[in-house]
Amino acid sequence: MLGAFTGKYLRVDLTHGVTTVEEFSELEYRMFMGGAAMAAHLLCKELEPGVDPLGPDNLLVIATGPLNGIALAGTSRFTVAAKSPLTGGYGEAEAGGWWGPELKFAGFDGIIVTGESPKPVYLWIQDGAVELRDAAHLWGKLSGEVQDILVGETDKRARVLQCGPAGEKRCLHASIVNELKHFNGRCGLGAVMGSKRLRAIAVRGHDKVEPKDKEGLQTVLKWMREHYNRDADMLHKFGTSRNVVAMSADGILPTRNFREGSFEHAKAISGQAMAETILTDEGTCYACAIACKREVDVQELGVTARYGGPEYETIAAGGSVCGVGDLKAIAKFHQLCGEYVMDTISVGMTIAFAMECAEQGILTSADTDGLALRFGDAEALVAMTEKIGRREGFGDVLALGAERAAAKIGRGAEQFVLTVKKQEIPMHEARGKQGLALAYATAPGGADHVRGPHDPIYEGFHPRGAHALEPLGLAEPVKRLELSPHKVRAYQYASHWWTLCSCLGVCTLAAAPVDAVGVTLVTNAMRAVTGWDTSLWELVKVGERAKALARVINCREGFTPKDDQLPKRLHEAFTDGPLTGVRVEPETFQRALRLYHQMEGWDPQTGWPTFAKLTELGIEWAAKPGDSW
Repeated sequence: MLGAFTGKYLRVDLTHGVTTVEEFSELEYRMFMGGAAMAAHLLCKELEPGVDPLGPDNLLVIATGPLNGIALAGTSRFTVAAKSPLTGGYGEAEAGGWWGPELKFAGFDGIIVTGESPKPVYLWIQDGAVELRDAAHLWGKLSGEVQDILVGETDKRARVLQCGPAGEKRCLHASIVNELKHFNGRCGLGAVMGSKRLRAIAVRGHDKVEPKDKEGLQTVLKWMREHYNRDADMLHKFGTSRNVVAMSADGILPTRNFREGSFEHAKAISGQAMAETILTDEGTCYACAIACKREVDVQELGVTARYGGPEYETIAAGGSVCGVGDLKAIAKFHQLCGEYVMDTISVGMTIAFAMECAEQGILTSADTDGLALRFGDAEALVAMTEKIGRREGFGDVLALGAERAAAKIGRGAEQFVLTVKKQEIPMHEARGKQGLALAYATAPGGADHVRGPHDPIYEGFHPRGAHALEPLGLAEPVKRLELSPHKVRAYQYASHWWTLCSCLGVCTLAAAPVDAVGVTLVTNAMRAVTGWDTSLWELVKVGERAKALARVINCREGFTPKDDQLPKRLHEAFTDGPLTGVRVEPETFQRALRLYHQMEGWDPQTGWPTFAKLTELGIEWAAKPGDSW
């Protein structure tokens, strides 16, 4: 395979059991490249507004990135996108691992899934050959058993992507996982896959990516070898939960449903504690030297390293946010979410919501199947997680997500819901990192922590450069508690880069804060693998197109600027701790939001990207009906 693209997407019509191969033009690849931009492009072109997210008319798009398959760390990520059953709008999630590169080696840049199979099936792809197979024997089984069966039925080196029992049952927390460890976690996309009765996609390929400019790629790889020191990298040593203690000390570790920002058991659930107790190995993704993944073993709880181990989001969602300081119980929570294939963020936040409802007397043990849902109760956390995965008892209510669950519970439960566009907020405190307020509010799939940098990065900006975002022209430091025009500008610039990473297949952990796979390195890698005389300018425009098209899809589904709002709790001040008195000030936030909309070229009344903005991006065909020049 010469260059970044195979030139082919596989279309799977599940209703009729038919697969076809589609070839995309070079112009389409140049405009959208892959990942988030290509997925948004396909959905915007083909998805009819108003369809049932769990019906046959929804599309499920899987798109690799142009850098998938090269031997550069942090370039294995791919996108899954569809209309989200959780939010009712655009849904997108990225994952790393090994599956994305394997799909390219098997001959395809992506897959477009339409319709709904009359019976459970799985897809087997091997070196361009495609087969839909019966999956009745997989239905209802946990992810580990399905992995073993499919590797046995296909190829011992096949890579398996699957939706899990939660997806089969259309749980709105359902995600998609490859190799049991790497999750397209957010937006309930596993429920879309399950609703189509597509249980899994197994892939095996023997091709490889040959760059158009071999010498240019070797220069990129040589730079990486010479400048990245894994022995000095805390991300490698302690994983994504390396900063738990520091976050708690700073008052930005979400605790007890975001009521507090410091957790008394922070040290016990940190990456450092994990390394000293239950860690067995560091896991990694395709060709990635950083190896930030964790693999843990807790024999007495049946926790095994084949499911990896808890990352920071899981540590906080199953730990501090639920008041649980037992690392072994958090590892069990992680594995249950892996077995049923669920988003640990949404599951943890929904259980934390229920715990606060119980604390306030809105829920009793009679409502919750006899479980006393109290903050700090590790056994209740584990038991309710399994009930959600099975959609059993009160777990069936919580499987709807916190906002829908609150509507069913009533009695004032809605005041303890922390969602944006019905998606539970991630494990980062926007009151202490105020640029995140914009990311949470404006992310098309609901609150999202990987739409832009976190605010400590802004404090490192300097005219002398020497920081990850120097090539974007960001030279003025901005304080983390500031929500000013300077912060809005910095976020807007940086968010283009973060979105671009999701289009190219780049891991934002590798890009920043590690800054191992930086802006210039990625630009040079794209020049080498594609053979194009491309530039940062052209690449950033791809990220902008991805954002604009996702916004168009939401506007077609009825979203307006009124949906770009934060949970009430983030506008309330902390009453104790390091950030006592700090909040996201509502009027300041609204001014910042209006300014950001203007910068993006979004109409202040409707939220639609303007005709002028879409034309500037070359996608005027996506304009609001009636808008023209």
